[in-house]
Parts: sequence; structure tokens; C-alpha cells
Amino acid sequence: MHNSTRTEPRIQIDVILDEEERRASLYDTTFWTLRQSPKEIPAVWLYDERGSHLFDEITRLPEYYPTRCEREILAQQAEEIAERTGAGTLVELGSGTSDKTRLLLDALLAAGTLERFVPLDVSEEVLRASAHSVAAEYKSIGIHAIVGDFERHLSALPDGDRRLVAFLGGTIGNLDPAHRAHFLASIASLLQPQDAFLLGVDLVKNLRRLEAAYNDSRGVTEAFVRNGFAAVNRALGADFVSELFDFSAMWDPENEWMDIGFTARSAHSVIIPELEVVVPFASGERLRFEISAKFRHDRLSAELRRAGLQVDAWWTDRNREFAVLLATRSPAEES
Repeated sequence: MHNSTRTEPRIQIDVILDEEERRASLYDTTFWTLRQSPKEIPAVWLYDERGSHLFDEITRLPEYYPTRCEREILAQQAEEIAERTGAGTLVELGSGTSDKTRLLLDALLAAGTLERFVPLDVSEEVLRASAHSVAAEYKSIGIHAIVGDFERHLSALPDGDRRLVAFLGGTIGNLDPAHRAHFLASIASLLQPQDAFLLGVDLVKNLRRLEAAYNDSRGVTEAFVRNGFAAVNRALGADFVSELFDFSAMWDPENEWMDIGFTARSAHSVIIPELEVVVPFASGERLRFEISAKFRHDRLSAELRRAGLQVDAWWTDRNREFAVLLATRSPAEES
């Protein structure tokens, strides 16, 4: 489905992914990921209304450093990013409320280059609200919002002179290596020679610091992930009993990611009528909701090179816990 509306002359909203298609895709993905080893429930289930509020609370916890660190970097480097890119169009993938993005909008406007903001997000409700909010704050630019999935709908992004494509928040860490490679290759194919890619990544660091961020003292992260059971039960008619699972967010040293989910306290089965399946769990069996990969400069630069991208700049916060990098299409990729 693809429909386009103009809510006012400066705001265009394209719906590439409607709610029915989004739901069907999510149900299908859930059906198959529950057959993987370890079993997995897609992280998108975590972000219903209550989950979104809980995650917003997580970003303000003293233990949860990524949001503060990325904001620090953008506040310090936005002017240089604007100068390096001269972007006329700012694209934001997985835009959400576009909160930190305002630092980039301000810098690009101050540089006198910005003409258009293109946020892309799967949530039409959130996207419409943020598009109107940004339009009210930044009256000199056009807004072209796209309801879509950043892994599937990059081709829907409008052409433009000197686009800056931003993917912030460390969200790339939620993609496993195969999905990450595919996504980065898609970015490389998307970029024109004058375009640039701005990526926020969480870095490998002290294990205690990492584990504290996902096992906070107030238990907000656990409440956030447990809420995923309620969301699945509500939508799919499932009978997950949250109390039959122990929460754990564990560091996987081999893959260098946090593995976030549960282990079954005892053997039992879960009925999911909407998917027409019964899912058995052995005692101690893992059920993953999310991974959050952490990165090293050299290894990530190599990943980007394999995808056809080159790192032009790399900035960290003062404690070197988070990084924002600027990349362009590798010269060998240009034709």
C-alpha cells in the first residue's frame, strides 16, 4: 500500500506500510522466530503504549548512558556535521519523536543549507505527531514523512541534493550480523556521491557498566521487557505467564552483544491461538526479546567497508562510551 496526504502545504505524509500490513508482517515474523534456537520474540512487541513510556523512563535512568552520551556528541559536533555535509535534506530512519535530531536541524539551518526533513518510522501515529511538531518549530523547511520500515522501504526515500541519512540511538545494535550487513549494503546503494550517513553506535566497554545499564536498580528495564508478554498476549491471544520466566540481560562475549530476555523457570507450553501454534519450553530454556550489539572502531569500520561505505569521521563522548560516525559511499562504489 502507498498513499500520500498533505496535511498542510509544507507537510507530506506517505504511508508505505499500513497497519494491516505491519501487523501481518509482525505475526509472520513472530511465528518463525519462535522456531529459532534460541526462541525469540521480535523486539517490536516491546513498544506498545506502555512499553514506549517505560523505555522513555529508561533513557533517563542514571545507569542508562547511551541517550545522554549520544546527545553530548551531537551537541558538540552538530556544527561540524553540518559543515562537512552541507545537507539540504535530513533523513532520519526510525525517527520516533525526533528529539535529539533537533540538534542537527538547528545546525543545518544555521549553516543555511537545510530545506527538507524526511523522518521514516513504522508508527503512523508517532510519525504524524512528530512531523507536525517539527513543522511548528521549523517553519522554513518542508516535511516529507514516510510511514515505513527502515529495513524494507529505503527505496521510498525521496531524491535530494546532498542528503544526510541519520540512524541514531544505537538502534543498529538490535540487528543481528546478517541483517546488519544487508541494511548497511542497502544504505551504500541508496547514497549518491554527495550524500552522507550518520550512525550512532554503542561501544564495547566495562562489563559492569554494560550490565548495570540493562539491569537497573529500579527494575524499569525488566518491567519494560516483561511488558512484551502482555503485548503478545493481548494481540495474539497467547497465554504467556510472565511469572514462569526469570528476566536476564547477559553479556555474550563471543558476539559482543547484550542478550536480553528470559529463561523458563519450569517446563511448560504456551498456546498462541492467533498463530495456531503451541510453543513448548524446557526448564531453563532461553527466550530472547532483543540483542544490543556493542561495537569497536576497527571491526565496525571493516563492516562498513564490506558494505561499500567508508568512515569519514568518528566522534565519541568524553568517556568514550558511545560513538557517532559519518560515512560516505566508498569511491569504488561510485559509478
